[in-house]
Amino acid sequence: MSDLELLNREQQEAVLHVDGPLLILAGAGSGKTRVLTYRIAHLIDECGVNPWNILAITFTNKAAGEMRERVDKIVGYGSESIWVSTFHSTCVRILRRYIDRLGYDTNFTIYDTEDQKTVMKSVCQKLQLDSKLYKERMLLNVISHAKDEYISPNEFLLEAKGDFRQEKIAQAYVEYQKELKKNNALDFDDLLVNTVELFQSCPDVLEYYQNRFRYIMVDEYQDTNTVQFKFISTLARQYRNLCVVGDDDQSIYKFRGANIRNILDFEKVFPDAKVVKLEQNYRSTQNILNAANGVIANNRGRKEKALWTENEQGEPILFQQFQNGYEEAEYVSGEISKKVRKGEAEYQDFAVLYRTNAQSRLFEEKFLYANIPYKIVGGVNFYSRKEIKDILAYLKTIDNGKDDLAVRRIINVPKRGIGNVTLNKVQDHAEALGISFFEALEDAENIPSLGKALLKIQPFVTLIHEMRLKVADLKLEELIEERTGINTMTAEDPMKVVAIGTGQYVEFMNGKKDF
Repeated sequence: MSDLELLNREQQEAVLHVDGPLLILAGAGSGKTRVLTYRIAHLIDECGVNPWNILAITFTNKAAGEMRERVDKIVGYGSESIWVSTFHSTCVRILRRYIDRLGYDTNFTIYDTEDQKTVMKSVCQKLQLDSKLYKERMLLNVISHAKDEYISPNEFLLEAKGDFRQEKIAQAYVEYQKELKKNNALDFDDLLVNTVELFQSCPDVLEYYQNRFRYIMVDEYQDTNTVQFKFISTLARQYRNLCVVGDDDQSIYKFRGANIRNILDFEKVFPDAKVVKLEQNYRSTQNILNAANGVIANNRGRKEKALWTENEQGEPILFQQFQNGYEEAEYVSGEISKKVRKGEAEYQDFAVLYRTNAQSRLFEEKFLYANIPYKIVGGVNFYSRKEIKDILAYLKTIDNGKDDLAVRRIINVPKRGIGNVTLNKVQDHAEALGISFFEALEDAENIPSLGKALLKIQPFVTLIHEMRLKVADLKLEELIEERTGINTMTAEDPMKVVAIGTGQYVEFMNGKKDF
């Protein structure tokens, strides 16, 4: 373990508190990740805690990756037994093992935003909801908020009694969940909800994970919602060794369901909790901290703290106010051009932060006009790309034929000439028999009036059957190579393989009539 002398007094205090609930109020740049990793190392090296008994939860995959890297470096042997993951990935691991207790198969599919929209569109059509009054996005947002607050469809329905509009939304919520379960699918919110339900309905499963994770650490605790709090508090109930790290001053995700009361009321929920404040900043100059402290001091309902640093005073902060976005964009582009022209900076020294993606357009226009090179960070999510979703839909269909959305997505990828009339007949057949869409395709010869369309359906069904038979004997890359002739590769990072090969693979697929 690294020397604790590298930590300041408050950081050491947080690391050395082992037993019982602990709230670490960590201001920006105060070294909270360092504290968490040192605390994990201390538990293992000095307290004899088995790495197997430690769970560390972060909010993003990037943060989890960074903490994983630090933990592996500082802990060394045995660190692989520590769970370092996001809320959602933690719940996925638990559900993959035990979700059959809730009536799902363990090979369930996780739906993304586009999948959710497709399901909700079908629900709206089924319930004959006016698309102008009940927009799909609005319905999904309301349902997501209900799940964040751990409100079930039936509870939502009861609360909606007497309010016509709310009753319609409640019906959509009920039907939406039915469709997900029929497809053996969960959305991201369901991962938390179902894990909590699993704990509540299966005491033996809860007891197993309580004994497994005797020491729990949660980062960015100010961003947790109600169902995340239920998950953590339930898991920590047995041993109460819960350490949460957060900063109420950095709570900006209320619109995403975050409940600031989780951190503000931590000491009410855990009266014996120890509180440690990390106020020394290692990242910024004093001028920046003074400005931040001056603004944040006006917040109501916050825990008192004031960031300070041993760093230099720093350059004064320049504040400019504009009448509109056009003036702002013109000023920013002008300042960048001026500093580069004078040799005071290079283009790569600048970053422009904006609140919403829509605001980028004005800056882009001005940058193009001023011949300023730029790069937009973000854009289309990798998994939202059509070719990626097509590949995943094939894999889901091979693995989980219950996922109707996946089957319908790729039944005409590449084009097989199967029209909507045929697909609707198959869907009606599936609903009449209470079977999945793919099972209805398998039974297509018993669907009246399909005619020549049957000859188009059967090759697709045969393809999926062949792949299912071979997947047990062949690795994924071997299966792809056999079907397409494309040389494939494996790597420790699957994302790298997918990123390199997907475009070529899909292009080749679309050119293969018999695929």
